[in-house]
Amino acid sequence: MLEAAIFVIFPLCMAIAAFSDMLTMTIPNRVSVILAGSFLLLVPFMGFEMTEILWHLSAGVSVFAVCFLLFALNVMGGGDVKVLSAGALWYGFNQSLFVFLGLVGILGGLLALIVLVIRANQNTLLVSPVPIPMHFFKSSSGIPYGIAIGIAAFLTYPDTEIVQIAIANLR
Repeated sequence: MLEAAIFVIFPLCMAIAAFSDMLTMTIPNRVSVILAGSFLLLVPFMGFEMTEILWHLSAGVSVFAVCFLLFALNVMGGGDVKVLSAGALWYGFNQSLFVFLGLVGILGGLLALIVLVIRANQNTLLVSPVPIPMHFFKSSSGIPYGIAIGIAAFLTYPDTEIVQIAIANLR
């Protein structure tokens, strides 16, 4: 049962965050609360020592501190800050976190370029048969970085320590 929760909760929350941000430019607070709360509920049963748990918590706090600065500089939205911080809990303070955050940065930059191209070609794309949410066309709207966060999460989560422990427990 523990393994099923590990395989389902994090990916599902990240998918909800990505789709919600793409469609509405918001990430519901409940996604971050579920991510953080479920981690805190599951981690005692994972066999982690207290120092490992503290490293995971320090990862969440560190990511929150950096992202809050970016939020204060109006570079990042509040939902992105919360979901990245809650997601960092699942990665811990190790290489997988830095790979995840690096990939978020790369995919976020690519996403920003795509949105800029959409905005520059909006006359053509508004009549396109491909459905594109209208906020992608507004220059006053931000960039839905939740999409980049979700994709990076799906690409890197299988390599995390938590998933590797869950796989080992299934054997």
